[in-house]
Amino acid sequence: MPKPKMDNASVNVQSIVLGSGCFWGPEKRYEAMTGVIDAESGYADGKGFKATYKNIISSQRRFDNNNYAEVVKVTYNANMLSTEKLLKAYFESHDPTQKNRQGNDVGTQYRSIILFENNEQKETAFSLKSEYQMLLQKSGYGDIQTKIKPLTRFYPAEEYHQNYLAKNPNGYCPDHSTGVTFDQASTEAVVDNSELTQGKHIVVLDSRSYCPYCEKFKSTVVNDYQGSIPLHYRYADQLKGLDIMSATWATPTIILIENGKEVKGFQGYMDRETFYKVLGAFKLGDSEAFDIAFQKGTERPFCKQYDIFKNTPDGVFVDKLSGAPLFDTKDRFNSGTGWLSFKYPVKNSVTYHKDLSHGMVRTEIRSKSSGIHLGHVFKKEGPNGTDRYCINATVLDFKKRS
Repeated sequence: MPKPKMDNASVNVQSIVLGSGCFWGPEKRYEAMTGVIDAESGYADGKGFKATYKNIISSQRRFDNNNYAEVVKVTYNANMLSTEKLLKAYFESHDPTQKNRQGNDVGTQYRSIILFENNEQKETAFSLKSEYQMLLQKSGYGDIQTKIKPLTRFYPAEEYHQNYLAKNPNGYCPDHSTGVTFDQASTEAVVDNSELTQGKHIVVLDSRSYCPYCEKFKSTVVNDYQGSIPLHYRYADQLKGLDIMSATWATPTIILIENGKEVKGFQGYMDRETFYKVLGAFKLGDSEAFDIAFQKGTERPFCKQYDIFKNTPDGVFVDKLSGAPLFDTKDRFNSGTGWLSFKYPVKNSVTYHKDLSHGMVRTEIRSKSSGIHLGHVFKKEGPNGTDRYCINATVLDFKKRS
């Protein structure tokens, strides 16, 4: 991310070393904070052997108190980002009551630790630890295990660990946060999940702190989702009243729910093609519509859905999964073929693909938003020499123009 421009008068550069489990996710989260100049993964607070990833993950050192911790060295402009704000984000981003572990990551290398470089950092760390301890106790958590010590030496991790999430774009961010915040007044009210106990829903587990995989999923997969199955974002501690089987510590996790009960869950980033195929199976099941959408099937001419859609009021036909507009009734005409026919699609709504199946050369039409198969386009077979978009009614929904 672009770093803030800082003139000499506004710069107060400090660094502090923070350990909160596996260093991949925290490194990325710190880098996303305004005022952070650099975040570097590494090792600290160990002795007796060379600090390398291979050495610290050795089974013989899993419970070795002399093992190095996975840490992140955060260099920041304290005039833009106070030590207090940075350390509040640190405590809130993991579960500091877990000793030598974070979730499924178990061992001394995953211990919670703050390694300070000056007295101001030390005093702030101890003060916030005491404050957070009281807040955690009110929420039923135990004692904070975070060690606060002076930094003696920091060893940068191997190059392949630096900016690891950026180098591995398809994954998830472990989220072991407690959901307890310092500013309890601004903590979100308990979420009402009663709506999710009726019908089908999509639940996406989000992260309270920065998660690049969550942001990527939102921006590249569901930013334009308008489908009829509602999509909801929740944090792991906001699932009360729902019957969830999937582990909830990875973000994003996509959970399909019917009548309040999980049907299927998928951990980690999911690309657009996979998301819509999963959604297709959930919404359409073993049906002709699924076969047409994903197996390039063709409905029978003059089918029931064609009869329903051939004379609708003024409106727009949309993708059955994504809800994206595809064809307008003003461009519909009766071709006499028994399939819905249009002169044009909605602008930028479809993609074109060569189709050599069944011994023919045709141009296949797919929905740009979901990638599902729609039908074919035939050149100059429409009114006044226009093209004829021959479309399967079964993969469409209709929205009346308001």
